[in-house]
Amino acid sequence: MSTEPNVELNGEELLALCCKTLDDAKAEDIVALDVRETSSITNYLVLASGLAEAHLRALRRDLDKALKNHKVKILGVDEGEFSGWAVVDAFDIMIHLFSQETRDTYKLESLWKDAVPVDVEKLLAR
Repeated sequence: MSTEPNVELNGEELLALCCKTLDDAKAEDIVALDVRETSSITNYLVLASGLAEAHLRALRRDLDKALKNHKVKILGVDEGEFSGWAVVDAFDIMIHLFSQETRDTYKLESLWKDAVPVDVEKLLAR
């Protein structure tokens, strides 16, 4: 018996899946931004921090697994070895995983100041 879903996730369901997966894997400071009005390349951004490189790899692995289990195509993954930053591109959602130091350096939240914040707590409660 297959446990894989037969229906495609809509944008908000996919966003909730990503945030829940990261929360379950103990990601810190999860932020979701609706960039549909300001971006031509994605609908949502998810930003999260990990405690160390091993934690970042685990976050990415768990996210990859959850997306594949829901038949979500991953368009690309960009991560430099020990860079403190990994990006997972799932088309409608782009997930950025950072070490806290790297996140503090690049401050992506401030670059997307026109984005609409999404209530992550509500997504996690779904």
